[in-house]
Amino acid sequence: MVAVYFDFTEENYQYVNKVLSKYPANYKQSAIIPLLDLAQRQHGGWLPVAAMDKVASIVEAAPSRVYEVASFYTMFNRTKVGKYFIQLCGTTPCMICGSEDIKKTIEKHLGIKNGETTKDGMFTLLEVECLGACANAPMVQLNDDYYECLTPKTMVELLEACKEGKPPAMGKWGSLPMNGQVSCEGPLGKTSLWEVPEPPKVNVERFKDGAVDPASVKAHMSY
Repeated sequence: MVAVYFDFTEENYQYVNKVLSKYPANYKQSAIIPLLDLAQRQHGGWLPVAAMDKVASIVEAAPSRVYEVASFYTMFNRTKVGKYFIQLCGTTPCMICGSEDIKKTIEKHLGIKNGETTKDGMFTLLEVECLGACANAPMVQLNDDYYECLTPKTMVELLEACKEGKPPAMGKWGSLPMNGQVSCEGPLGKTSLWEVPEPPKVNVERFKDGAVDPASVKAHMSY
């Protein structure tokens, strides 16, 4: 399906200009990825061709260049997805720890298969490759958020919470293990790093004159 029209909201145009200001005028194309992400969020989680064309116009690139980016990165959806986009990790650590059971639970509870969306447009399920939370396998990425250490029971609880519009808030470290863990500590709890490490001391005057000697870059960066 091709949308006939797309444009950023007035508020989002402020962010567009902020992103563009990070790059030299002749390198506007560097903003393709963040602008595609912004367009996708504005358009309900997916990118119509019109949105990609708008980004191409803003960064002064051929539309095909933007299509290449949108089709290369799996973070971009070029077809409509549900309000809650469930990306289920099926790579080895998660598979060994029970991702197939989680997949079957989701499919049974929602009445959909991998790659499908519920009739009410609420959920889309997609099995993906490693999402980098192997220590807390099995896990899913629900929109932007990671829910980890799942069991069939906690997976159903998560789905029901989403149906009520109340997905559990993320934990202290930006994800939520569903078994009561704080992060990725083992069954014995925290065993190291009891105190916050002392950061390296940085000379706040080091760039006062605006010049950096290439031979001393490591020192300037506190290596």
